[in-house]
Amino acid sequence: MASIPALLFIGFVILQRLGELWLARRNTARLMARGAREVGAEHYPLIVALHASWIAALLIFGWQAEVSLVWLAVYAVLQAFRVWILASLGARWTTRIIILDEPLVRRGPYKFVSHPNYMLVVAEIFVTPMVLGLIWVAVLFTVLNGAMLALRISKESAALAGGR
Repeated sequence: MASIPALLFIGFVILQRLGELWLARRNTARLMARGAREVGAEHYPLIVALHASWIAALLIFGWQAEVSLVWLAVYAVLQAFRVWILASLGARWTTRIIILDEPLVRRGPYKFVSHPNYMLVVAEIFVTPMVLGLIWVAVLFTVLNGAMLALRISKESAALAGGR
């Protein structure tokens, strides 16, 4: 039997991700129009596939789950962190590695750490399935995402240091 709270939660996650893709596409186009360049485009389809598979796993295995209120509270805190990150980056937030020859953003969480958005994604990849009691999904996709982020951060760091 379907769990309405689980379906509502998964629906929220899907709508949020679609909204982020829309925002990222808009911001990317605007940044490119300002002379920015993309780095690491060759691995971007793998990131999309990883996140799409993660969402599919949530839907396929979590639609009947009971929602854990404790994990849902942790997820809600992460969403507040997401808003802080998005507000701090503004029009410079995107899902791609876009290099703009302007100073890096140093406000909000970027005052304290270099990659707060990646920290958030790592936490979300684990916490979101835990809301639905899917520990194996949390562990599997955390490992896969970790490998992807190792590649992505190395490409981004090299580009920011002046390499391509």
